[in-house]
Amino acid sequence: MAKTFVGAQLRQLRREHNQTQAQMAQVLGISPGYVNLLENNQRSLSVRLLMALADHYKVDWRDIVHDETSNLLAELRSVINDPMFTGGVPDLQELRAALDHAPRLVEQFLRLYGIHRTTLERIMRQGAGRLPEGLMNSSGEAVTHDFFRDHSNYFHPLELAAERLRAEEPCDTDDIYGVLKARLFRSHGIDVRRRAAEEMTRALRVYDRDARVVYLSEALDHPNQVFQLAHVLCLVECQNLLDQLTADSGITKRSSLAGCHVELANYFSSAVLMPYERFLATAESTAYDIDRISVRFAVSFEQACHRLATLQRPGAQGVPFFFLRVDKAGNVTKRFNSTSFHLAEYGGACPVWNIHLAFRTPGVILPQFVELPDGSRYFSISRTADRPAINLETQDHRLSVALGCELQYAKRLRYAAAYNIDDERMFSRIGINCHLCPRQACTQRAHQPVFMDLPLDTARRGNTRYES
Repeated sequence: MAKTFVGAQLRQLRREHNQTQAQMAQVLGISPGYVNLLENNQRSLSVRLLMALADHYKVDWRDIVHDETSNLLAELRSVINDPMFTGGVPDLQELRAALDHAPRLVEQFLRLYGIHRTTLERIMRQGAGRLPEGLMNSSGEAVTHDFFRDHSNYFHPLELAAERLRAEEPCDTDDIYGVLKARLFRSHGIDVRRRAAEEMTRALRVYDRDARVVYLSEALDHPNQVFQLAHVLCLVECQNLLDQLTADSGITKRSSLAGCHVELANYFSSAVLMPYERFLATAESTAYDIDRISVRFAVSFEQACHRLATLQRPGAQGVPFFFLRVDKAGNVTKRFNSTSFHLAEYGGACPVWNIHLAFRTPGVILPQFVELPDGSRYFSISRTADRPAINLETQDHRLSVALGCELQYAKRLRYAAAYNIDDERMFSRIGINCHLCPRQACTQRAHQPVFMDLPLDTARRGNTRYES
């Protein structure tokens, strides 16, 4: 068996039973000193001790070896880099020590930060008016984002279900629409019909459960028609799996749970259209050339970007990406994250980030090296994603998407190959949001930070009216 370190879990189990290290040692038949070494991760857990723990404390051995500290550590590192924390930032060793010796304190700290984040979000949405009732309740979007982030934006059961479907319905990429349509009818008695856009003015896809019919708007292009059929198949064949995945999530609000299920079904659709192993191999062999990937799997640019942000299978990981989509007003309409990047969760993102500039150059990929106020550096690409135009009113319904990674992974991407990343002038200094950004003398500042006062001097005019 691989070395298993369970110091935090062992300490918590001992405290729940109100035992000293000596008392636990007596139960397990080992020395108190050895218990101390186990709790401090200086010794790994043997199979014999694992079985002894399970027998004497009546716990499932899988609960003992299940380790969430890696996710907690990543979340803690992300939170502690928030610009609101001034002074020295704890290093990795200090953060690990906090998780090992005060896990409950860490959990409460992260919970408090989550409340703080939600409060800021709602304050900024409401402006200076009266605080809304239920201020401390997270928005549905935030709940879904947190759920996906907690799973590193990777769901192995959905990957396996998608692989089973492709194994049961082998076909070429060109034929997948017909195969999915036939499976819906053959296995579930569900028919698929296209309808005129004038008949579906408020929806692109409607699944009528009573009539056993899926209606697809003709406004959907072919990649999105296929995507919607895979989505419906997930709802029909994998609803129990969706329920299982969210059973322990703590999500109780019906609308939030429905939103989470929708995104999980979208995840399944991506996994069906872009099978993990083949997709990862294509991404690596093309140096993450998204246009080549899109052509290979007959998907849209946005769908390929979204799928790239899910390549976190243990032992077969791709580049860990974050994915973000905004509209022309700067509203974040979709976000997924497998990195420590602080996504623009509070409204409009930083105007220095070229995700907004992409609207001026439709269809052109814009690379950018960026640096956050905490000094962390990333590489991102931005490009517009068009919505189908079916009449005069739907022209220029365009969004902008960004895909990015930490700087250390940039060399694996063809989009960064032509740049000298050692040149400091390559990096654009961005922030998360003007409300939260501590940068001074930024020519793009639109708001005063909520947690600090910028210096003002009546004798001079600075780059903006917020400081001088």
